[in-house]
Amino acid sequence: MILPSDNWCIQRYFITDFDNQGMKMKVPNYKQAFQEDTEIGQVISKIGSLMIDRGFPLKDAEQEIKAIEVRNAENNLTTSKTSGSSISESPLDILKNQSKADIIIQIWWKVNKTDQGKIISFTLEAFDSFTSKRIASSTGNGLPSSEITPVMLQTAVMSHIDKFSDQLNQHFNDMSINGREIKLTIRKFGSWDKDLETEFSGEELTDVILGWMNKNTVQGKYNNSESSENLLRLEQVKIPLLDDKSNGIDARQFARNLQKFLRNSPYGIESKLLNRGLGEAIIILGEK
Repeated sequence: MILPSDNWCIQRYFITDFDNQGMKMKVPNYKQAFQEDTEIGQVISKIGSLMIDRGFPLKDAEQEIKAIEVRNAENNLTTSKTSGSSISESPLDILKNQSKADIIIQIWWKVNKTDQGKIISFTLEAFDSFTSKRIASSTGNGLPSSEITPVMLQTAVMSHIDKFSDQLNQHFNDMSINGREIKLTIRKFGSWDKDLETEFSGEELTDVILGWMNKNTVQGKYNNSESSENLLRLEQVKIPLLDDKSNGIDARQFARNLQKFLRNSPYGIESKLLNRGLGEAIIILGEK
């Protein structure tokens, strides 16, 4: 999926305030950008055609945003259930999660006038939706031109696009061998009379969970970054790209398998599963 960069949106005042658990943040307002800017749609179409020519299928960001709004409106009309969770998602997290786009490509550009004509500068960056890590980047300038901005940008990007696509391919090749990276956090409800140090058949629950992780991650790769009786935080968790039915796996689906494992005998542990975007899942033990 291709989107305008944060800086491009801020420069043009396509931003909105987002309350992230009490912290006020300014985030891009993509809907406003698509509705009010006369260039962004054409720019994304031009860059998208270059990516499609190199074998990268794209999702249309504008159409995905519209579809999400429709789904949210339908949900608001059909249910009054509210979540007691403190987990919140930014508009970009919601877009990543509901569109299921593996890679977010952000484009920034600026046109400068010179004596020789208009010169366009650009930066093209790709981020893994699961980790928000930059996986490909390209920047450059076009030649003096009198063309419209989308055509100037397409011409300028053309000379850099092959290196950019090579970086993307390297990322996908690495994931196919070493797995996709996610984060997984295990917590407990205060009402639960057990914790992560409770023993089941002589083995602490933390060790039970880590044993499951060793068997179900790619090459047993993960980092136990924090552990206590109430919290287990796992980072750099490498999960398979596909399940046994060749369907893509995200953090929620991976965590769902652990949730089912803990629900079964001899553990019988109920839990609530939450997610933030595609790449982070939270299991809260004790009840749903």
